[in-house]
Amino acid sequence: MAHKPEELQEVLQYTFKNPALLRIAMTHTSYANESKVATTHNERLEFLGDSVLSVVVADYLFHQSGRPEGELTRMRADMVCETTLAGAANRIGLGNHLLLGHGEEQGGGRSRDSILADAMESVIAACFLDGGLDAALQVVRTFILVEVPVTKLHNADYKTELQELVQQKKNQVLAYELVGQSGPDHDKQFSVEVSLNGAIIGKGIGSSKKRAEQDAARCAIENLFPEKA
Repeated sequence: MAHKPEELQEVLQYTFKNPALLRIAMTHTSYANESKVATTHNERLEFLGDSVLSVVVADYLFHQSGRPEGELTRMRADMVCETTLAGAANRIGLGNHLLLGHGEEQGGGRSRDSILADAMESVIAACFLDGGLDAALQVVRTFILVEVPVTKLHNADYKTELQELVQQKKNQVLAYELVGQSGPDHDKQFSVEVSLNGAIIGKGIGSSKKRAEQDAARCAIENLFPEKA
């Protein structure tokens, strides 16, 4: 399979002034690493897309829901989580356009949630750089917000829940530390510990640092607040 910019732009309902941005958004690090010529991959776009998405979703929730800050935070976390982004990417066939290295291709990278979610964030960033916030907003509204009704959220934000639980007492300090990572590039596992006032209260693993932190927070809630688990 190969990246076909015209087809993807038609699906996205957005025409790029600079199609090179869309190609970069579809270029995984594995492809760039195997390329015989200098090739830009999508990690920088992923970073930008994550921030743009967060702002767009926060604005949407602020105006669509009168819920308090704590609930809005959890709702936003659900709407920008890997599951939601990968689902949106699958619906528009984003995996068919990815440029992957041979190993990642053979390892099922086109259907890997983490890769698809990163690519979706990269597309959002590419639209933002090409057409400004309105272009990014169009993609987010069309393919993400409409698919996740605010009344039917599915992803628990354990970090926020843990923060709220420990803050019931004053002067509580939570800290997350990456303590290890293993596995090949296409199947990394990260290990994280979370501590409260210097004492380790939970350990977690995940395919990204964010997911490992969520797992560590879930473990901490089970350890400290079993009635909430």
